[in-house]
Amino acid sequence: MKVDVLLGLQWGDEGKGKVVDVLTPNYDVVTRFQGGPNAGHTLEFEGQKYVLRSIPSGIFQGGKVNVIGNGVVLDPALFKQEVEQLEASGHDLTKRLYISKKAHLILPTHRILDAAYESAKGAGKIGTTGKGIGPTYTDKTSRNGLRVGDLLCNFDQKYAKAIARHKEILSHYDYKYDLEPIEKAWFEGVEKLKQYTFIDSEYELNGLLKEGKSILAEGAQGTMLDVDFGSYPFVTSSNTICAGACTGLGVAPGKIGDVYGIFKAYCTRVGSGPFPTELFDEVGKTIRDLGHEYGAVTGRERRCGWIDLVALKYAVMINGVTKLIMMKSDVLDGFDIIKACVAYNINGNETDEFPFDVTEGEVTPIYKEFKGWKKDMTKTKSESEFPAEFNEYIDFLEDYLEVPVKIVSVGPDREQTIVRYAE
Repeated sequence: MKVDVLLGLQWGDEGKGKVVDVLTPNYDVVTRFQGGPNAGHTLEFEGQKYVLRSIPSGIFQGGKVNVIGNGVVLDPALFKQEVEQLEASGHDLTKRLYISKKAHLILPTHRILDAAYESAKGAGKIGTTGKGIGPTYTDKTSRNGLRVGDLLCNFDQKYAKAIARHKEILSHYDYKYDLEPIEKAWFEGVEKLKQYTFIDSEYELNGLLKEGKSILAEGAQGTMLDVDFGSYPFVTSSNTICAGACTGLGVAPGKIGDVYGIFKAYCTRVGSGPFPTELFDEVGKTIRDLGHEYGAVTGRERRCGWIDLVALKYAVMINGVTKLIMMKSDVLDGFDIIKACVAYNINGNETDEFPFDVTEGEVTPIYKEFKGWKKDMTKTKSESEFPAEFNEYIDFLEDYLEVPVKIVSVGPDREQTIVRYAE
């Protein structure tokens, strides 16, 4: 068996949680391979709305194994909040959720460091969520991090050493903080975390593959936020691309099967950073309002714009996407004209390649226009009901990206999902 990977192709917020929930019945195991509680995956079904931050989105499908992989960074305090919210809704996770011993812990001082670093940047802020993600990955890379498995051996000593190191760093910043309440909540979270089974996830996952079990790896954020291939430095601190599933789970590249690439029928971005197709007019505001484009974790307004096929084709290439999934097509139902960016004009030169630095020079999107479909897509039950204008839009996307659009979402509920090219 292979590990199928599902990931975002834009700047995050593509709707990964819903799709994982829809696809989970086809898999035995669902895993998270990178990121942390800065990424909120929203799921809606049976009249309820859930936001998952660290827990895999397959948790709502009974009988499935869910694994938080070694590439994830975990905050025990936020993990406790997330679990308790699910428990209050009648979801007991203790028999279905397993956590890699090698996943790194977000310490209380990581969150404080995150805020201090961002404050010191002034006008150069990158728009971090303040969840301590960057400092945790920094400690991981510099070999100063603490991992979930450390909770089982001499943890107090390791924790004290790490906190003392962070306090020394913070002494060089003009930033006031109160560690005590954050630390109290954190240790309460540790006790909750200990109720779950810690595993050597690389052995467990490879063993499950040998047994013929099917695994779906769930990415967080989006390709254009990848620390290596995204719009650096306005990126996250982990590898959000398909290759990150190998290092974030401990599976070999040859074990990767299908790669599902998720994208919106338009584009959004949260926080700072380049966004060539961003709309500052009434159209952008309308997309935001119709799409309810506000961060699931932060509540921040998302910047909105037309779909950027230059960036999308780049993302398809570096991920090796085999199947595309288009989300929120219904948001564009009422528009007379739909636009898609097919190239950039950079300082007078036209290109269809994503540049090294999108902030350098004047980047002007070159658009192709489509006639809007002007139909309420939310009630659509099958591909045969798609209006001709909508089919034209999809056909163009498939031709440009050279990958089939396998699934189309026409609303937030799991039932509002249409599978094309049924196998």
